Amino acid sequence: METRTPMPFHRLPVFPVLMAQLAAGLLAALGLWLWCGPVAGYSGLCGGLIAWLPNLYFAHKAFRFGGARAAQAIVRSFYAGEAGKLILTAALFALTFAGVKPLEALAVFGVFVLAQLVNGFAPLLVRTRLSRP
Repeated sequence: METRTPMPFHRLPVFPVLMAQLAAGLLAALGLWLWCGPVAGYSGLCGGLIAWLPNLYFAHKAFRFGGARAAQAIVRSFYAGEAGKLILTAALFALTFAGVKPLEALAVFGVFVLAQLVNGFAPLLVRTRLSRP
């Protein structure tokens, strides 16, 4: 039985990670804009959004079901979310390199990697209890 989780999106455990990714991407793009010029700034912004938007899509797909009865729906939504995330990432890269001119590729990839590295620090951003009191 597929049930919707009553929890709002901003209360999901992944929400702080998404906000940290967005903040890292925006701050890096702002830094590039100030130190390297506007082309590097908007190129970095594109890279940050290429990392953030697919993760936002994945979070929406992966965390829309809850409860033990929805275990199969949860697994299906994780696979669908990951597949959609990969396709969306490839499409956003293609659109960026085809449609944004002039573009600094190093800024795009640099901010993309920086935003992805935030996922490595996700355990520090998500507070979970491993044991019950």
